[in-house]
Amino acid sequence: MRSTFPCVIALCLSGLLSACSDPSTDGNTSAKAAGTGEQPSGVNALKSPDESGVLRVATRNGSTTYYLDRQETPTGPEYDLAEAFAKSKGWTVDWVVLPSTAAVLDRLEVGDVHLAAAGLTHLPSRDADFVRGGTHTQITEQLVCNRSQRPLPKKPADIGELTIRVTAHSSYVETLQQMAELNPNLQFEEDPERSTERLLAQVEQGELDCTVADSNIVQVNRRFMPHLDIAMDLTDVHGLGWYLPKGEKTLAKETSQWLSSDDGRLAEAGVNYRYYAYIGDFDFVDSRALTRRIDDRLPKYRDLFVDAEAQTGLPADLLAAQAYQESHWDPLAKSPTGVRGLMMLTLNTAKAWGVDNRLDPEQSVDGGARYLADRHRRLPDTIPEPDRTFLALASYNIGRGHLLDARTLARKLGRNPDSWADMREVLPLLADKQYYSQLRYGYARGYEPVHYVSRIRNYRDVIETAFR
Repeated sequence: MRSTFPCVIALCLSGLLSACSDPSTDGNTSAKAAGTGEQPSGVNALKSPDESGVLRVATRNGSTTYYLDRQETPTGPEYDLAEAFAKSKGWTVDWVVLPSTAAVLDRLEVGDVHLAAAGLTHLPSRDADFVRGGTHTQITEQLVCNRSQRPLPKKPADIGELTIRVTAHSSYVETLQQMAELNPNLQFEEDPERSTERLLAQVEQGELDCTVADSNIVQVNRRFMPHLDIAMDLTDVHGLGWYLPKGEKTLAKETSQWLSSDDGRLAEAGVNYRYYAYIGDFDFVDSRALTRRIDDRLPKYRDLFVDAEAQTGLPADLLAAQAYQESHWDPLAKSPTGVRGLMMLTLNTAKAWGVDNRLDPEQSVDGGARYLADRHRRLPDTIPEPDRTFLALASYNIGRGHLLDARTLARKLGRNPDSWADMREVLPLLADKQYYSQLRYGYARGYEPVHYVSRIRNYRDVIETAFR
């Protein structure tokens, strides 16, 4: 039966959940022709990418595959990797965006796509039906339950009477079938319509006891669904990767060679950096408080962040996430060091940016946004996004002088001062006398801006939908 529960803020976030995806991306629609009702063209009509210059890729909406961001721009781990591979060959990508793993496999079976990049586990059963392409992400499969299930099962024999549902035609079906052979009490259902993210949403809402998901999917979505709990790992580490229709052995070999090449490994590292590396340890209390305050507090100040975006060009959701990190959207917030208000401005910063009353939300957001915009503007033009924004946030937190020191130290250590990936490793060294004694501005708690930026990135992911 198809679920009808609405997409609420705590569940439909950052355009990541297929439950809340654009309904135009159905099983018969190309991303280039969304809403046209384009039908599968069939294998005979599909030219090779060498001939046409176009690589046709099937994917599915999901947080670890393909989705549209706030600017309605395609993004996602599988999107980035497949686009990088196609670019290396001089091809463009025609994306076919589908609602489920089953739909992706159906299109592979039809043979009207060159490649499936949809978070697919490499399995012997799939190898029998399709051609295995390159492998990229390493994951484990995890049993995920609602926190209210106490005690949580810790081994298969403990699962008992729990209701478990998984997406049909997924690797999870095979995993549970193998477990059921050893534990006859283990029962589960296959869902032919709902994606893994959609089933996680049902677990979050208490509509389903448990489901199974890849660890990277769990990692991303637990921030939006604080009532999810990992009961146990069901598998050892194994790889996700690409599949191709039968007969595509040459292209499959090319994908494997590229993913194992320096360019492919660099692309994988970029995906990890962009989508996963900043996600820290899960904090149930913090995540639950954020989802509650999105409803209770954010509406009071949302328009202030939108106005600040119009004034500074900085995204409203970024400013809201920064304000949450600073004050949890409490306009009367005060730290022991005397910083105050929604954006926690120092007295000197407030005076410099014309803020007469730091406890006034409008003045605080306006002043804080203009101050962050100034930190952003004063960085060298050589720094690309999103690194430029991350470094601007670090400057807001630790001060421009200490950031300049860290950039100087990065050069001395042979690191890239324009890369946040490198700078987040260098900044903590500002607390080490071996290094800060040689720098102009001296000691600083350099680990704090690293934590500060990571928290804001996490919060922004959760908040983003409130600004659509």
